[in-house]
This record gives sequence, structure tokens and C-alpha cells, in this order.
Amino acid sequence: MDDDGVNSVSVQQLIEQISHVNKAKMIDHVGGVEEGTYEIYTCVEKIIKQDILGCEMTELEGKDLGNKEESTAPEEEVFGDVLWDAHDEQEQMEAFQQASNSTCELGFEKYFERLNDLVAAPAPIPPLLVSGGPGSGKSLLLSKWIQLQQKHSPNTLILYHFVGRPMSTSSESALIIKRLTLKLMQHSWLVSPLTLDPAKLLEEFPRWLEKLSARHQGSIIIIIDSIDQIQQAEKHMKWLIDPLPVNVRVIVSVNVETCPQPWRLWPTLHLDPLNSKDVKSLISAECNSANVKLTKEQEKKLERHCRSATTCNALYVTLLGKTIACFGSTGNIDETLQRCFQCQDTVSLYRLVLRSVQESLQSDKEKGLLREILCVIGVSHNGVSESELMELYPELSSAVLALLVHSLHKMCLLTYGCGLLKFQHLQAWEMVRLEYMEEGENVISAYRQKLVDYFTMQLSRDRVTWRSADELPWLFQQQGDKQKLHKCLLNLFVSQNLYKRGHFAELLSYWQLVGKDKSSMAAEYFDSLKEYEKSCEGEESMICLADLYETLGRFLKDLGLLSQAVAPLQRSLEIRETALDPDHPRVAQSLHQLAGVYVQWKKFGNAEQLYKQALEISENAYGAEHPRVARELDALATLYQKQNKYEQAEQLRKKSFKIRQKAARRKGSLRGFALLRQRALQLEELTLGKDTPDNARTLNELGVLYYLQNNLEAAELFLKRSLEMRERVLGPDHPDCAQSLNNLAALYNEKKHYDKAEELYEKALDIRRRALAPDHPSLAYTVKHLAVLYKKMGKLEKAVPLYELAVEIRQKSFGPKHPSVATALVNLAVLYCQMKKQTEALPLYERALKIYEDSFGHMHPRVGETLKNLAVLSYEGGDFEKAAELYKRAMEIKEAETLLIGGKATSRHSSSGDTFSIKSALSPNIFLEPGQR
Repeated sequence: MDDDGVNSVSVQQLIEQISHVNKAKMIDHVGGVEEGTYEIYTCVEKIIKQDILGCEMTELEGKDLGNKEESTAPEEEVFGDVLWDAHDEQEQMEAFQQASNSTCELGFEKYFERLNDLVAAPAPIPPLLVSGGPGSGKSLLLSKWIQLQQKHSPNTLILYHFVGRPMSTSSESALIIKRLTLKLMQHSWLVSPLTLDPAKLLEEFPRWLEKLSARHQGSIIIIIDSIDQIQQAEKHMKWLIDPLPVNVRVIVSVNVETCPQPWRLWPTLHLDPLNSKDVKSLISAECNSANVKLTKEQEKKLERHCRSATTCNALYVTLLGKTIACFGSTGNIDETLQRCFQCQDTVSLYRLVLRSVQESLQSDKEKGLLREILCVIGVSHNGVSESELMELYPELSSAVLALLVHSLHKMCLLTYGCGLLKFQHLQAWEMVRLEYMEEGENVISAYRQKLVDYFTMQLSRDRVTWRSADELPWLFQQQGDKQKLHKCLLNLFVSQNLYKRGHFAELLSYWQLVGKDKSSMAAEYFDSLKEYEKSCEGEESMICLADLYETLGRFLKDLGLLSQAVAPLQRSLEIRETALDPDHPRVAQSLHQLAGVYVQWKKFGNAEQLYKQALEISENAYGAEHPRVARELDALATLYQKQNKYEQAEQLRKKSFKIRQKAARRKGSLRGFALLRQRALQLEELTLGKDTPDNARTLNELGVLYYLQNNLEAAELFLKRSLEMRERVLGPDHPDCAQSLNNLAALYNEKKHYDKAEELYEKALDIRRRALAPDHPSLAYTVKHLAVLYKKMGKLEKAVPLYELAVEIRQKSFGPKHPSVATALVNLAVLYCQMKKQTEALPLYERALKIYEDSFGHMHPRVGETLKNLAVLSYEGGDFEKAAELYKRAMEIKEAETLLIGGKATSRHSSSGDTFSIKSALSPNIFLEPGQR
């Protein structure tokens, strides 16, 4: 473009065409080519993550944005306290789609009837075993039958799991059982704590199945494909031999050679070899797709060849058809057939395919790269991405990689799963091992080391991704390098990544391998965190530190180390209160986790207090009908039930159920995960309607959504439209207008347009002061954010009356002796200190100290923080004796706090404010939060 607009007719025409396309994305960019490319990459990445995978999304429906930290409290718990791994779920969806990809039915009708009979048979009935040789079509049969069931029996709940390569994540028994349990809970509207301890998870699954199946109206079918590939399948799948609930049917598929002996007594559906009609149909379909015509003589030869047990299975015949279609179209068909007839099993046919691909390459360099790619994928845990391959092999151009991947994918050697290249079938993996790695363990070890070096380099750059967390510990385990594995596990971000994605059993197995028991593991993590904390400076790093402490606390809780779990969870709570705000949603998250420990510890009084505080914060932050509020209600209900307070529990459960019902209706689906992005597109279409309060609310929600996606330009557009519509429909003094003003102000604050933010916050405050009760949460939020903005802009005199109003609001809301009031007093005292008004600050600190001591006892960390602040004031006032006495008391509390790792100190909800403390004992170098004084 130039100053007068688009300087190219063709570009102008393109823009006009795009403007009429419903879902087109246009990137309007002025600048260098690299910048433009990066913008396009970012846009495509966002589309993939949000539209397709549904990742990295946070829902905040129509609430005030507040500041960014407040709005982006992670929506990480979907069910109780159990974390869901989007990668594992996506992998299963892709495995199902791949399994059902074939258009040929292969005479499956007779098998479908047998599977239908199983569903209709009276209970009790043992699992049905679907058996066959490798590549006989078991996965294809099950996936096709699942599709039929979903179409004709919508009330039947079908849970499936396709096991991939042995030793991959998809073959870990604890992850499989966790996933099946969560899917059951999802469909049963049940939210309840679920252990992540692998032994307990496997032990409790039959009880969960009994409990959840009783809540489901209809049949439940559980299908596990290639169950014999699960690590220690017979040991970990004991629940299969127990009597199943009356409405539950289980179908598992196995290779006939590797099926555990006790399972052979179950009813069995054995897949017969393909008959000559099916063989001809499969090969003809592949040849027709490539316009390759076979003569009658050639068809007869193929029919004679495909008669042995190893040459008449579905995979072999499919691969045979693809080979003829691919290489027959460019060469002599008889010659291709002759080469194929020398291959008497699938592995040898795969070898022929690989050698044919090698022959098609133009140089030895490309052939060498083909070998490297296949070997690196072969020794990896879960596969390798294209970008990783190009970083591993800088000489590998994108053109060559595209050519290789296309050839290998077309011939069923490789496939994609969660963006990773992996082997499509076990036989392909086996062939690569035989072809390239027969020289022994040294070759395998060298390729593993290449991956180790690559992911270690990523860690050294502080790039801990799900990929490095998935691959690096596993590679060290395979190499038997316990020392490096131990060091890798003590990288807090690696362990956090594994745990937060639910890979608890994997993490635990690594620690067992390095010879550490639970207690020593807990102590080592805690020491590492304390050491890491020394290097943390600034709000962002402290918030990150709080996440690490919380992860450790939850991990220890899941291990049953309740006393050790308290310390890190308490520390996480303290950091969040100080770095964010005592009323921040993440503080509610910390309270919830801490309460969970006390529930397991049977300290119900402590747990109840914490859950109620978490509920109060969530209601203020999200509104009374948000799923987060439902979570706290469920937790309290469970607690009351444990105390036999059934009436109270039932009331809370009903309230929670209504909230979840409304949330599900809003998402447009009572089942499954409705992607938030799809909701946004539906809302976007609604905005084309008339001016109404509902459409204005919709526009506001869209603005919030785009804000959370960090798309500030789109957010600004929608928030402005929402404000304009509300002013037209409701009038400029309506509280809803204040909400739009508040959200716009938060957005300008994010963009560092502080003057604009100030003006809008002031307008919102004026409306809310006139329209709302003096203790209304929305008024409190605007007061707080405007006060923080004044402070940031250095307008301390203007901030004072707002901090005073915050104290007043909290006193009206909670009473004069509530810890939240103490927090507001501390915030005001810090402000006075910044203004050099120590005299005004002193009584505020003293009053806050009294509230903290009365609420939490004399040894609570918040008491210690306030004592340190008072010590600073005494020191600056010249009263060194009093300063020393106060500081000594503060240090005694700090020392007691460090004993928390042994569970010896108190641990109740803290409520700190913008505290400031002495960096070293009574040093004049004093620091205020958030900046230096």
C-alpha cells in the first residue's frame, strides 16, 4: 500500500474477493518480508491451535477483564483436580481416523453381526476378544463398527483407545485407565477427585466403572485395540476378568501370537484370512486410483500369490496394491509383480517398498538422509516433527524432506500423529530396525544420543516444551544413564510439564529407576525450588515460581505425602497473594489445592474454611454461574458428605448441577469438549443482528475472547462496538456500559496507553459509584485497577483516596477484622511509604498485624511479613532497638515456616498485600513491591 491506499489493481481485486468469503483470514502487513512471513506463521499457528486442536484457550464469559494476569487464570482442571492432556486426546482421535480410513469393507458384515450380538446379549458377559494375525484388519474392523454404532445407536456411549507402538505413551496402562475414567466422568456430569497414583488408579477403575455406569442412561461400550501391546497388560488390566456392570460391554483386540493365556478362554471373534474376492477388490481399488490396468493373467498370479497366511492379510494386500499402483504406473508391471512375489510377509514387502523409494532418489546424500530420518523416528519415544528433523539435519532442505515424507506416507511407512512423524504400522518399524539397525545396540545408541543432544540443547536455551519433556527423560531411561536422568528430572520445568499433562506414572517410574523413594524425591524437589527461588526477580518470574510450587504440592499430595505437600502449596499461595492480589482467581486455585490436602488428611475444619474462601473469590471474579464456582461447590459438597452432612451436601450439588447445565447449554453441546473458538464464531455471526442488550453482551464476550488470545486489535474493535451499542440501547449511565468501559480500559492498559485507560476507568468508576451498592464486587474491581494505574503512572496523591475506598469496601463486605481488610490496609501503608509518609503508614501496619494475628495466629507467614515492614519503619525512624526486636520475631516465623516440609508448622490461608521487606538484616537497601524505592 501507499499513502493513498492499495497501489495494485490485482491486490485491490483480491481484497474485494476476500471480503465476501465467510472464514477468510487477511493479514494486512506493511514492512519487510521476514516480518510478514512471521505474521503469517503466527496466524496459521493460532488457527491450528485454536480452531483445530482447541488448545490454549481460556473462557471468561462476559466478566470484567481486570488486568491481564487476573483474566488469564489457567482453565487447566477439567474434572476435579485431574489434568487433561490435549496431545494424548488428539493422538487418539487421529488414530481412530487413520484406522477407519480404508473405503473397503473386506466382508466385515459377518463380523459386524457378531459384535452387535455381543451388545444385545444379556449380562453378565466377559469381554469379547477380536483376534487375528498382524495386519489382519482388527483396527479397521473396530473403527468401522464404532462409526456404525455412533450412527445407529446415539444413546450408546462408546469409549475407545487405540494402542500404538510398544513403549509409546499410548501403551502406558495408567494413562489409558485415566483417560477412560475421565471420559466416563465427562459423560456422567460427575466431578470428583481422582487419584493420579498409578497403582491406585488401576485398582479403583472397576469401582469407578460401576459407579459411573449406574448414572448413564444406556449402554457403555469400551474398546481397546491392540491391548496386548500395553506394557504388562495382564497385570495392569486385571479389571477385565472381574464381572462387568450390567450395561457395560468390553471389546479388545489382540495378535493371536501374543494374547495372554487366561484371555484365550473369553468369547473370541477371529478374523479369517482374506478370500480371493476381497484380495481382488483391494488391489483393484489401489490400481484404479493410479489408472493402472491389470491383465487377467496378472490378476490370476496375484490371486495365487495371496493364499498363504502371511500374504492374505489386509495390510499385506493393501501394501501390495499400493506398490503395484505406484511403481507399475512408471515401469513394467510384470517386473514389479515379480519383485513383489518374492516377498512372503509384510515386513519383507515393506523392505521392497523402502528400496524402491531409495531407487527413486537422485543422490547418495538423499538416500543417506532417508536412512537418518527413519532411524531417528525409530529410536524416539513418540515420533519426530518435520521442524525437528530440519534442525537435526541442517543439510536437509524442505523440498527434499517434503519429497521423502510424501513417498513414505503414500506407501504406509510413515504417518502423522499430533504433528509428529511416526511409523504407520509395527511391521514398518520392524523393517527399519532390520534394515538399518542390525549392527546392534551401538547404532541404536548413536541415534538416541543425537536426539539427546538436540533436546538437551533446547533445555540449555530454557526451552522446555512438551516435546523435550516427553523425549529426554525417556531417552536417558533407554540408555540406562541414571545420572543424567536424575539431573533431567530435577529440571523443575520438565517435571512440571509431565505432571501437568497427567503423565504421573511415567514421572514416578523415572524416579524409581534412579533409586529414590518418595520422601527423598520430595526433599530434592523442594531444595531445587528453594535454589531456583533465589534467582527469581520481578512479578512474572514470581508467578511462574508459584506455579512450580503448586505443581510440586499437588504431586506430593498424589503420592500420599500430605505433610510434605502443605509447604509448597502454602508457598504458592503466599507468592500469588503478594505478586497478584488476594482476590485473584489464582489465589482461589491455591486455596482449593491446599484444602484438598486437608480433606485427605481428614482435617475437615481447615478444608472447609479454605474452600469457602476459594468459593468467595471465584464468585467475585467470575460471577455466580461460572463453572469455576461449580467446582468449588462440588468440592464443598464432597467435604460435607464425608462429614455426614448430607442435607448441606445435596443443596450444593443441586446448585452446582444447575450451573453446569447452563454452561453446557451455552456451549451448545451436552457432550464432549465444545471448542471455545467455535463458540466465538457462532457469536460473531450473531453480531450482524439488531441493537439489543444480548447482542451487546455477545460483542463484549467476543472482545474478552480476543483479548485472552492476545489479539488486541480485534478485541478493541469488539469492545468498542459493545460500548457503542450499550450506550444506544441502555443509556450511557447503565452498569453494563461501565463493564465495557472497564474492559476497554484494561485493554489500553495492556497496550501501555495509560492516559486513555485512566479516562475510561474514571468513567466506569463514576457510573458504578452511582449505580451499584458501596460493597459491590464490580465497584471494588474498578477501584482497585484504577488505583494500581495511578500508582503505575506516579499519580500517588490520586491513588490514596482509592486505596482508602478499597479498605472501606472490604470492611463493608467482610467486616473490620477480616484478613482481606488487613491486605487493603497493607496496600495503603505501602503507598504512604512510597510518598515518604511513614507516620500515616505506621498505624495501618499495626492494625493489619493485629488482624493477621487474630485470624491466623502469631506464627503465620503474613504476620512475619508485616513484622518485617514494621521493623523497616522503626529502623528508618531511628528506633533501632524496636526494629531489632520486630525483625527477630519475623525471622523466628520464617524459620518455623521452613519446617513446613516436615509438616510441623501451621498452614492456613494467608492474605498479604503489596508488602515490602528488608533484603538483608536491617539493611538500608529496602525494596518495595513492585519497584525499588
